[in-house]
This record gives sequence, structure tokens and C-alpha cells, in this order.
Amino acid sequence: MTEIKRLRESLNRTQEAVVDDLTNLAACLASEGRIKKRPTFSVRQYSKWEGENPPWPHPDARTVLSVYWQRPVGELGFRPQSTSSPDPPVLMPVPLISRGTAGEPLSTASESSPVNDHAPPPWLAQTTTDAASSTDWRIGEAEVELLRDAADDMDAIDQQFGGNRLWRPTRAHLYWVHHMIDRGIYDDALGQRLHAVAGKFTTSLGWFCYDAGLQAQARQYFSEALNAAMLTGDDVLACRTLSNMARQAVDLNKGREAVRFARLAYVHASEWRAPTRVLALLAIREAQGHARVGDALHCEAAIKRAWKEWESGTGDRDPDWTTFLNLAELTCLEGMCRLDLGQTARAQKLLAKSEATQDVAHSRNRGMCLGRLSAAALGNGDIDHSVDATKEALRLIEGGMSSNRAVEQMKMIHDGLARHHRAAGVRDLLEQIRTYVA
Repeated sequence: MTEIKRLRESLNRTQEAVVDDLTNLAACLASEGRIKKRPTFSVRQYSKWEGENPPWPHPDARTVLSVYWQRPVGELGFRPQSTSSPDPPVLMPVPLISRGTAGEPLSTASESSPVNDHAPPPWLAQTTTDAASSTDWRIGEAEVELLRDAADDMDAIDQQFGGNRLWRPTRAHLYWVHHMIDRGIYDDALGQRLHAVAGKFTTSLGWFCYDAGLQAQARQYFSEALNAAMLTGDDVLACRTLSNMARQAVDLNKGREAVRFARLAYVHASEWRAPTRVLALLAIREAQGHARVGDALHCEAAIKRAWKEWESGTGDRDPDWTTFLNLAELTCLEGMCRLDLGQTARAQKLLAKSEATQDVAHSRNRGMCLGRLSAAALGNGDIDHSVDATKEALRLIEGGMSSNRAVEQMKMIHDGLARHHRAAGVRDLLEQIRTYVA
């Protein structure tokens, strides 16, 4: 009998009861910051841990288990899995699995299909020969967890550097998930998690395409993610996707569409009793839509609602896609609204405050804030501050920040500064901008 099973039975606890305890403990540890994110636990998973040669838990799960049983996981019977193998599997390319029309099975792409940014590449990823050719390809929980972690990593990199270099690898991951869904063998619970991961990759891919300036592709992926959310009843995915769509609609100068997306997201938010941080994000998205069409009255009301919800604080139910909405970012988003409404003095004050408190590690968000600050200062006739903000934004681009949206802002700033080319330092700055936006 394994030690972890002996401990459970000594307390006369069922596996179901222990899983509930672990889930509640994970929530507490996550809220205290002792683990990066809350792991999920299931009876099926726990049964494997009590068996012979239990699978090695993920780091956050190991922490929860160790705290719960008050001893290192090594004493519970777990051992790290060896990464060495006398006969490593032979790797081979797997044909890309491309989507057919609704109701049709996935088909293998032709080897002669052209490779470009608008069509999927003729490969998917690499996997072992066994898994690729087996008629009994069983999907494991560890594989799904690994993909979910990869999706989280993509989102984190986007927050730091931008989406220009992320949409291609994310697309490859998404195709692989669809391959697993359509060709693999798994139970209903794991199938739901696979579809959730697919939805996460799809809406993230839409966002990365949007940030990279690929607006048509972004709308396509957002639509696909929203359709998936409707089919599976995933209101969380629907909220996130509609929030993304609202942000894109503003940049496409479709303010009324942005408002409709944000309000539809509210409907889905009520279905899962979304936490206040989600409601704050949806409110500021609605405010941005109102600002773009010049509706100051409704914009003000939405901004107040966003701040009221935001001031309620964070909670352990906040989804990871709202963590970017800190004080600096909400201040920046309000400043963007003020700028769209023509309130340049108020916008400059808010954007300067936001830029001063932005996390330096998140260069894309800071770069976007600096670009808007430069535009606001320019609108106020404050050329010196516009020049300073633009120089700082260019330094971020030089440092590796990769966001087409930020670069596009530089084009608009270039055109605005060109009218002041005789001012000190402007002529050289215009030349510097042209090296990035030519």
C-alpha cells in the first residue's frame, strides 16, 4: 500500500473528500501567492497517485499535496520520472490537420499546399511514430496540462513583448489540439478540458493576430472561439472573446460594434456570476466603444462603473486573462477614452500617471501607453513631453517589444510631429521613427 493511500485511510477519508480538500486548499494557496496558479484535482487523477508507480505531479500540485499531508511528496511515494530512455522514440513530422466544414471530419493537408501567412503550413508538429500511427492513441491528463501551461505561457509572453512573434507558434499548437480532439481517445471529462484548451488557444490566437496587425485573421479566430463557446456552453470563454472583440472593434473605428460586444459579454458574465474584475474589464471596454463614437455621457457612466467594480478588489475566482488590469492599466484605458473624446489635457494627465506606474517588465502595455501619451501631449501643444514619450517608446521597440499596434502608433505620431519639425530634437526623432515604420 502506498503511503499516500495509507494516510488517507488512516483518517477514514474517501478519495472524493480528499480531492475536495485539495481543491479548497489550492484556492487558498493561490490567493496567498504560494503557488503560481490553482491546479485542478480529480478523483481519477488521485486514484492514479495512490496506485503503483504514480505519475509525478506538476509543481503547484506537489506544493498543495505537501502542505495538505504535511510532508515532502517524496515521502508520499512520488518519484520524478526519468527523462532518459535506452530507446528514444523516432520523431517524424505529422501531416497538418485542417478544419473542414461543419460536420465533416478533419482532413490531411496536401503536401503541395502553399506555405504562407494566410494558409496553414503543411505540417503540424512532431510526435512519436507510435502516437501518430496508433489506432488507440490515448490522451493523458499530463498532455492536456502541458498544453494548458503552454497557452498560459503564450499569454504571459504577449503581455511582456507583444503578439507579433506569437501567432504562428500558437496556431501550430491549436492545430495539434484539434488533432488530439479528433484522433485521440479520452473520456468525457478530459474531452471537456481539451475543448477548453482549444478555446483558450483560439481566442489567444485571435488576440495575437490583432496585435500583429492581421485584423481579418483576428476576426476569424475570434468568431471561431465565440462559436466554440456557444456550442460548449463556455460562458467564461465567451466573455474573454467578446472583450477581445470589443477592443479590436475600437481600433477598427467600429465603436458601436464594440459597445454591442461588451454588453453581450455582460450577459455571459451573469451566467457564471463573473467576479468584479471581469465586470470592470467589460465596463472599460464598453467605455472605449462609447468614446470612439464621441458619446461622452455613456462613456462617463461606463468609466465610473469600471472603477467601482475594480475597487472591489481581486479574488481567487479572477481568471488569468484579467490579471493585466492593474491600477496603471485601468488608468491608461481611461486616458485612452479621454483622448478619443478630445479631452487631451485630462488624457495627458492620466496617461502620464499610468506610464509612471507601469510594470517595466510588460513592455507592450507600457509602449502602448507611451504612444497614447505622446499623442495626448501633441494634442495639447506640449511638444517636449511628446518627444520624450516617443523616445521612450522607441527604446522599448529597440529592446525587443514586438507589437504592430505600437509601431502603428509611431506612424501617427510621426505625422503629428512632422508639423513641428523645427522644434528642438524633432527632426532627428522623425528620422529615428522612420527606421522602424518605413
